[in-house]
Amino acid sequence: MKGIIGKKIGMTSIFDPSGKQTACTIIEAGPCVVTQVKTIESDGYNALQLSFGDKNDKHSNLAEKNHFAKASTSPKKFSKEFRNFAIEKNIGETITVDIFAEGDNVEVVGTTKGKGFQGVVKRHGFHGVGGQSHGQHDRSRAPGSIGNSSDASRVMKGMRMGGRTGTDRVKLKGLKVVKIFPEQNYILISGSVPGYNGSIVLIQK
Repeated sequence: MKGIIGKKIGMTSIFDPSGKQTACTIIEAGPCVVTQVKTIESDGYNALQLSFGDKNDKHSNLAEKNHFAKASTSPKKFSKEFRNFAIEKNIGETITVDIFAEGDNVEVVGTTKGKGFQGVVKRHGFHGVGGQSHGQHDRSRAPGSIGNSSDASRVMKGMRMGGRTGTDRVKLKGLKVVKIFPEQNYILISGSVPGYNGSIVLIQK
């Protein structure tokens, strides 16, 4: 497996030679520094720890500074392990968007936008009851009965109700690398990617 940490920039669309329009997400991927190499002998599994995004020294504790000093780099904001990395790298080396090629199939992991406390219509797609007239007021967006008359007299676990919506870790599969700009560390991926602009995403091949 190959992977890199990136930051979502926004969305755009490009046209191929035949004139077909493709919606794309722009991601600033890397450069990521290899800050730790894990092996079967020392840790029981093979993995590379990649770090991305500079962090101010005054916001880093001594343990973080010493950890990143082993890789001869400044403290970073985000670190992530990628197991069984397909490319052999040593601690302190850099990984850029060059590990991908146009046309590669990738998976993108991100955190969806948080929407706060929402009702059942938005959270679960309930259609509501009754119409919007004849004195219904706001009952059309109410969940209706949540009890159970034929079983225990309580609300069963898993009942779909209002609650916090969003801020979920989501993996999208089957996306494609449309274009790569190595000079700007930009990678264009087909379709939409979960998260707000500026959020951290993981790209895996």
